[in-house]
Amino acid sequence: MDLNLADKVVIVTGASRGLGEAIVKDLVDEGASVIAAARSESALKEISKYAPERIAVCVADMENRNEVQGLVDFALETFGSLSAVVNNAGIAPAGKFVETDIEIMEKTFAVNVFAPAILAKEAAKYFIESGIEGSIVNIASTSGLKGKALLVGYSASKGAMMRLTEALAAEWARFGIRVNTVAPGAFVTDAQSAVLQDDKTLEARLRKIPLRRMGEPSEIGALVSYLVSSKSGFVTGSCFVADGGEVNSL
Repeated sequence: MDLNLADKVVIVTGASRGLGEAIVKDLVDEGASVIAAARSESALKEISKYAPERIAVCVADMENRNEVQGLVDFALETFGSLSAVVNNAGIAPAGKFVETDIEIMEKTFAVNVFAPAILAKEAAKYFIESGIEGSIVNIASTSGLKGKALLVGYSASKGAMMRLTEALAAEWARFGIRVNTVAPGAFVTDAQSAVLQDDKTLEARLRKIPLRRMGEPSEIGALVSYLVSSKSGFVTGSCFVADGGEVNSL
């Protein structure tokens, strides 16, 4: 796609691998400059090699509110502006809920809901003060559309992210700030390693997906780049499901 992102500066959290890495690369391929944020400095250094002049890395823990808030200032200090935020970082602890320490659920919400809310707020303050019609893209999950057993905290947090998206889109539309959600299903990433490494498990998983395959991270990257671009200027408060038709088939 030719999305003309040459003048865009985008913060991407959870940028060191999987969907986050694919999002960073697609944004750069479309011309954007990117702040790649994650906990792993070594992994971030690797992704910065893809385009050293247009990828700046920032080590940040999504549980640390000060570090999350500081990402906007880092973007402004590094590239002089900010156009969009992609809240991709997330955790998905699994287990029987009756055996789960409530602190695990609190941590899940801290990373999956509060950190995106904090970063969105800081970005929106800059957008409003600067008269910039920015874009915020929240990466949720199909688990937020239909809760899954053994993923209670994760499902609840991603559902909350979707409602957060809708509320912020409604509140900030008058400033030209767009807020949208992408809800991925099963993708070929480390998060699905247990499935991918066992042929029988993979076969059973694919039977649940009408397209009979898992998604490629690059497919999410292209969608996010579109939502960052001006070509999606009339799109806000929407949830884009990318799951090969799985949710609709349930």
